[in-house]
Amino acid sequence: MHRSAPLGLLLVLCVLSGIDGGKVLVFPLDGSHWVNMKVLIEELHSRGHNVTVLRASNSWYIKETSPFYNSITIPNEGGFDEEFFGLLIGRLLKIRREGSSIWSRLQLEYEIIMKFKGMHEDMMQMMERMFEDKEIMKSIQDVKYDVVLADPAAGGGAILAYKFKIPLVFNVRWTVHGEGHFAIAPSPLSYVPIPGAELTDKMSFLQRVKNVMTYLFSWFQIAVVADPVFTSFCLKHFGPSVNYFSLFQDADIWLMRNDFTFEFPRPTMPNIVYMGGFQCKPAKPLPADLEEFVQSSGKHGVIVMSLGTLISQLPQDITDDIAAAFAQLPQKVIWRYTGPRPVTLGNNTLLVDWLPQNDLLGHPQIKAFVAHGGTNGVQEAIYHGVPILGVPLVFDQPDNLSRMQAKGTAKIVDIATLDRTVFLEALKEVLHNPSYKENMQRLSKLHHDQPMKPLDRAVFWIEFVMRNRGAPHLRTQSFRMSWIEYHSIDVILTLMATLFIFVFLFIYVIRYLFRVLFKKKVKCA
Repeated sequence: MHRSAPLGLLLVLCVLSGIDGGKVLVFPLDGSHWVNMKVLIEELHSRGHNVTVLRASNSWYIKETSPFYNSITIPNEGGFDEEFFGLLIGRLLKIRREGSSIWSRLQLEYEIIMKFKGMHEDMMQMMERMFEDKEIMKSIQDVKYDVVLADPAAGGGAILAYKFKIPLVFNVRWTVHGEGHFAIAPSPLSYVPIPGAELTDKMSFLQRVKNVMTYLFSWFQIAVVADPVFTSFCLKHFGPSVNYFSLFQDADIWLMRNDFTFEFPRPTMPNIVYMGGFQCKPAKPLPADLEEFVQSSGKHGVIVMSLGTLISQLPQDITDDIAAAFAQLPQKVIWRYTGPRPVTLGNNTLLVDWLPQNDLLGHPQIKAFVAHGGTNGVQEAIYHGVPILGVPLVFDQPDNLSRMQAKGTAKIVDIATLDRTVFLEALKEVLHNPSYKENMQRLSKLHHDQPMKPLDRAVFWIEFVMRNRGAPHLRTQSFRMSWIEYHSIDVILTLMATLFIFVFLFIYVIRYLFRVLFKKKVKCA
């Protein structure tokens, strides 16, 4: 009897932890999105799960062979490439710095929209090849996966989950329609800022006008970029009864790559699980040569600069100005940079092709982080409590940094006006104004003060979906309602009509009674 209790407890723990090993099919997005998807894959592998990754043959970062997963490679061409990003940054900077016409800016925005549309078209062509490959389709069917783990910024994961009737979990900040919350959660535009508008949850009248206009423009982009591509694919393979975006909204769990140390307070949903900073870890010891350089900074400390996975260098004149500003500081600088050596580079600056960003930000000698404002970098800065000097360039970067600036943890430098003086003064403000560090450390403390680590929470919910074959009890049905039903317009109009009829009848009865009484008085007279 005494022996059976520990054995039973062990069996329960085995079941709850999912250590018997599930089968996970991963549909990722390449580039920086892969960086955080890989964290989840490695953690699932460490817990005994069998992971298979679907990848394009022309993938940048998703390797065909890995000790952490098996892979299925689908022939593919097109999509984003590093040359495109380089040209995009160059043209965008030229427009912003030289004050080119509004027409030039609109033309560039149109090219970006069309490039995203091309990316979605390439994705659906890859899915067509996959659907036509009977061997691949049969292999997926035969394995009987327990869950699809997908990035909804690529449309293939939701389609596969629907095709094979597999529960779906999203690793999400963005969908093909934009920010993830707007797909399933109530998002009142009066206090929920649209990403890209660079607003807070406290908006004036004119700011609310801007928020609504940004929202309308985002729906125009959806109509151009996503709707035609995914609608035609779903119509061909699933018939007219299937709305492609309902496949996204049917996801069992949305693992949201942020939390309310980053996000402004807003409505949410039962199946949204926040895992902001899940990729962050306590700092590991630095390589010996890097540690020696960091320690040589003495009491002044070190500044880290990195512009993420896609942008490793800037135009030469900007680079020279940044290097000149760094050279005037007593701090040491570690700068991830792969371009030509700046002619103004000081002896205090170390250029590297790659740096252990998380481990550096966690080092006690680090005083500031010069960053482009990608989600991963911002979350690592929050985790380690390092204030930011932001140099936003494209996509969500300006909005991410504006949120940090609103919370008093970052200062933003406009690339259009950046020179060595502007950059130096901004950097000195972040270094010497204690409020930036204090505010960031307060956010860091809030982030760490939770009962469960974000990565553990994310894996728990993935395993929850695997154990229970989904989580339909957490999914709202609001998105299946029409706009009229959702806002109860039909109920309001019915009540108004009923009230109008009641008032009309009441007036009619009063007038009738008045006439009867008046006639009686006349007869009596």
